[in-house]
Amino acid sequence: MRVLGMMSGTSLDAIDVALVEFARDHDDPSLLRGRLLHLGEEPFPEDTRDALWAVLPPAPADVATWNRLHAAVGDAFAEAAAAVLAAHGGADLVATHGQTLHHGVRVDGTVHATLQIGDASRIAAATAVPVLHDLRTADVAAGGQGAPLAPLLDQLLLGGQAHPTAVLNIGGISNLTLVGAGDVLAGDLGPGNALLDAAVHAATGRAADLDARLARTGTVDRTALATLLADPFYARPLPRSTGREHYDGQYLRRMLGEDSLAALALPDLLATLVELTAVTIARGVAPLGARRVVASGGGIRNPLLRERLAARLAPVPLVDADELGIPADGKEALLIALLGYLGAHGLPGTLATRDGTAHTGASRPVVLGALTPPHALRHLPVPRSDSTAAANAPVDSTPVGRLLLERAEERA
Repeated sequence: MRVLGMMSGTSLDAIDVALVEFARDHDDPSLLRGRLLHLGEEPFPEDTRDALWAVLPPAPADVATWNRLHAAVGDAFAEAAAAVLAAHGGADLVATHGQTLHHGVRVDGTVHATLQIGDASRIAAATAVPVLHDLRTADVAAGGQGAPLAPLLDQLLLGGQAHPTAVLNIGGISNLTLVGAGDVLAGDLGPGNALLDAAVHAATGRAADLDARLARTGTVDRTALATLLADPFYARPLPRSTGREHYDGQYLRRMLGEDSLAALALPDLLATLVELTAVTIARGVAPLGARRVVASGGGIRNPLLRERLAARLAPVPLVDADELGIPADGKEALLIALLGYLGAHGLPGTLATRDGTAHTGASRPVVLGALTPPHALRHLPVPRSDSTAAANAPVDSTPVGRLLLERAEERA
């Protein structure tokens, strides 16, 4: 079954895409093979990205604006999907995360609502392929955080290791999964690139501090760092989640105060925020007993953050996911493709713990996603290696215990 996974994170830098061909192993039905046909990025239309930035908290936005953005993001994803499928072959299913506009976390840390936009009907119309979408709300309805969802992929890829491994993703928000130590433990750790990018954008209009050129010229303000580390969020136990509703455009003013923030030169502020990300990640990893940290996401491409994180984690080694055959830059899109495959086959997209709850804190693992159009996958496609639907049925209904990735040579 070919699935195109599509993901746009809090950084709004691009639409990550992964075209994956999934097939069950004939000798071991619990083994799922994933052949990576294409990994890449498709651009966000600049006007759509700017409109999204304009409505992120604490900016006010009315329902008409959100309605227009739902359509615009759907068009952006539709264009991206059509381009990938035209260049790299068709798919049986498109799975889309959409763009998170709001993730509602109560004062006690529970999640009451989460909203991802991007009209799936527009994607289906542009590709003539069924679309699985709305991947977080079923978990929230079952009492879960709705995030992070990466632990399922982390467990299937690295859960068989003989020693505890912390799997780290640094996007706009940093999150972690601990595998190889009994029940999977996971949650958001704090800001990844979110505060850094927002500070650069507010001061210069640029999207990011490329290669940490400004941050490298700054000095960490220890008083400001201590104040930021006093945020009560960091005391919440895992599983926990957060988003731009917490780390919004006024976060630094609320935490530091207007005068103290104004007194910080931009390079010093950025150096301080790099250290904040490194410290909060290292403090999240420290009590877990991990023997290594496997990292992915845009944040590991920040050389200063990588240096400070490695120093804070020592002696625990920091390893690039790429070194283990896991696409560090395309991992989240791969996750969405996997969730699409599982959802289409009626298999849960969250992990069960020993007491029957889910890794997200939900009362149980649940199947994730809604389908557009609703009748599209009434009959699941038969894997190309199988000759009959009868042979396919018992294999595809078996729970997945392991994912084995392989890369295909891409078309020129």
